[in-house]
Amino acid sequence: MSDIDPSVVGALIAARGNAYAPYSRHPVGAMVESESGARYFGANVEVAHYKGVCAEASAIAAMVSAGERRLRHVYVIGPGEHLCTPCGDCRQRIREFADAATRIHVVDAEGRLLKRYTMEQLLPDAFGPENLGL
Repeated sequence: MSDIDPSVVGALIAARGNAYAPYSRHPVGAMVESESGARYFGANVEVAHYKGVCAEASAIAAMVSAGERRLRHVYVIGPGEHLCTPCGDCRQRIREFADAATRIHVVDAEGRLLKRYTMEQLLPDAFGPENLGL
């Protein structure tokens, strides 16, 4: 697998550094790149009742708040050497704004690419807007 652009790695590490994870102690950072090429960042934000916001959801919310609707790339970085893949809720959230060209990249704590997914690989047989006739 190819390497990730060092500027992306630095930005992911910085986003992860902004995480608020006092309960799980599992900081996560994310970056999404929209169809226009703009990059949006997010970090997980936990709260005492355990219903926080994931890094991917945070980054997607920033993208949507900026008026964009299509994901080209999603990058996720966790705190360790193992895969920190999007949770089920985030997989569905990514699906909402993805298409067949969208790629999801999961990197280790140092920014080395561990795995790359298509949307179909990440969430096979996904339910999406077309299932509602939209």
